Amino acid sequence: MAIIKDSFFINGRWVKAQSSETFEVFTSGTGELYATIPAGTVAEANSAVEAAAAAFPAWSVMAAKDRGEFLSRVSEKLAERSDEIALCIANEVGMPLMLAKGIQAGIPTATFADNAARAADFEWEEEVGNSTLVREPVGVVACITPWNYPLHQIANKVAAALAAGCTVVLKPSEVAPINAFILAEIFEEVGLPAGVFNLVTGSGPVVGEAIVAHPKTDMISFTGSTRAGKRVMEIAADMVKRVSLELGGKSANIILDDADFATAIPDGIFKCYLNSGQTCSALTRMLVPRSRLAEAEDLAVATVAGYTPADPITGASLLGPLVSAAQKERVLGYIRKGIDEGARLIAGGLDAPEGLEQGYYVAPTIFSDVRNDMTIAQEEIFGPVLSIIPYDSEEEAIAIANDSLYGLSGGVWAGTKEKAFEVARKIRTGQVEINGGNFNIFAPFGGYKQSGIGRELGKYGFEEFLEVKAIQK
Repeated sequence: MAIIKDSFFINGRWVKAQSSETFEVFTSGTGELYATIPAGTVAEANSAVEAAAAAFPAWSVMAAKDRGEFLSRVSEKLAERSDEIALCIANEVGMPLMLAKGIQAGIPTATFADNAARAADFEWEEEVGNSTLVREPVGVVACITPWNYPLHQIANKVAAALAAGCTVVLKPSEVAPINAFILAEIFEEVGLPAGVFNLVTGSGPVVGEAIVAHPKTDMISFTGSTRAGKRVMEIAADMVKRVSLELGGKSANIILDDADFATAIPDGIFKCYLNSGQTCSALTRMLVPRSRLAEAEDLAVATVAGYTPADPITGASLLGPLVSAAQKERVLGYIRKGIDEGARLIAGGLDAPEGLEQGYYVAPTIFSDVRNDMTIAQEEIFGPVLSIIPYDSEEEAIAIANDSLYGLSGGVWAGTKEKAFEVARKIRTGQVEINGGNFNIFAPFGGYKQSGIGRELGKYGFEEFLEVKAIQK
């Protein structure tokens, strides 16, 4: 039976939606109706911002350790409901349940705990000559989040903003929103003061633009497409509001000639296909020496045989479906484009995986002999599609990696960490992993170029929500 949500969380209570208009949320694995949520109006968005503005004076001056205590309790409650959250997001997004508990539920839990500790330990003042530098919360923050890692992206913004002393209005993605309602329930349960956190669901052009444009909104923290991020900047510029943007990516994974190909190629496949490729930092361009292209292809094809898609709830595969019918058609469109532009298809393609005609499945796909000027090498596909690009020299590999509108992430594999580190320094991206280095939720995450402005996670993500005041003595 479908979940039905008919209210927003505004000023510490659940407020029934004014409009009868709703959004439908579908189970990625089957295409069946999973939930319905209310479509917010401009009036409801404005009400949420007003509530956040009214709550800001008291919340911003509360002792930081007391704010941190609220966040610690939220982290504990998220841990208690981790199975429920993982199942919810596996249904909404399609990440296999065995991965969703650790990633989609576990990382947000850790992020709230980290920001709780940071609020208590942060040095809020420092002396510089005859000045005292005071760090103060920005104010009311509009948080607009995507569907691919829904609660993770919410936690990145909301936990840091609240720890900094800001108040929040959240508009989650209407494609994967139920996890946000769970978080709102937890905020209510832990007794967060009224108005400090507010939730309004709805479309970007209605609710999203309303909370960005409201004169009492001080900052916008947005994660999503580069196109939508440009629109946020356009609206915010009218009142010179602070904007933090985490946008698209087309990350290159450079495998140098002396790398361990037997380890690097499978790792690169996993980093491309995680969450069915619906990851902004996915390593979607694999750069290999032309002299070893055939070897790389053989390893990639052998690896992809272990990525047979399966139902995210009942299956045992690392690969589930895409989030929606629209996303499936988008990805298939890019696969057609790759074929039409002359890339060589060596795995997957346009045919639906056998036995998975229902739901939003796409076969894990690999193109080789890809040129970096091809559409599939330049545009973010957001699906399980890997482009293998051959290169003739290390300098050319670095140039190809940097030949992108984006600069979010990347990878380098080499015979030594020292060599990988040397090449990583030359890649213009916000993060680079070397020899399979693991994602670090305490390190700053964000991009160069059209991948965004600002950083999330850890100390640097926390400081995005602070102003600096100099008091001269």
